[in-house]
Formats: sequence, structure tokens, C-alpha cells
Amino acid sequence: AAENAPPANAVSIDNFTFTPVSLTVKAGTTVTWTNRDDIPHGIAAANNEFKKSKALDTDDNFSFTFTTPGTYKYFCYIHPHMVGTIVVEAATGSSATQ
Repeated sequence: AAENAPPANAVSIDNFTFTPVSLTVKAGTTVTWTNRDDIPHGIAAANNEFKKSKALDTDDNFSFTFTTPGTYKYFCYIHPHMVGTIVVEAATGSSATQ
């Protein structure tokens, strides 16, 4: 059923992995990371392009609104081998949604 699908702008942290690893959104979209592991994780931008999260305990989440198009690489600052990417596209054109 569609209501059980994760939101399109969500990243799950599970088993030391960001899912999806790469997420493409329109400018102005808020992305929310949720920790599903039983140990803390933290979100940080590779070149400080957005404010890092506090350490996220199980089921905690962190949100950031991406307003500028570009590619944002991020990682878990507690487990630096965990990496992901947010690709932000311009919010113009026929596929832009509110």
C-alpha cells in the first residue's frame, strides 16, 4: 500500500548504511534522515555546506532544507565510512512540485 512507502525526501540510516545512498530532490525540499540503528549516528556535510546534526539515537531524525542546486556529499561523523549524496536540482520546469 502506498501509505507504507517512505517519503520521497527521506533517508533511512540502517545497518551502518544511508538508504538511499544518493537522493535527488528539487531546491526548497526538506530532507529528513532517520536513525534506525540501535547505536548513534550523526550527519555532517563533507565541506560544511549545511549544519551538522546532533548525535541521533534510535528513531531520532534530522532535517535540512536544501535551497541551492548542487551536489551535497555527507557522511556520519561518528562512522566516517558511511557516506551519501543529496543532489539538488533547480525547482523550475514542468516537474517542479510544491
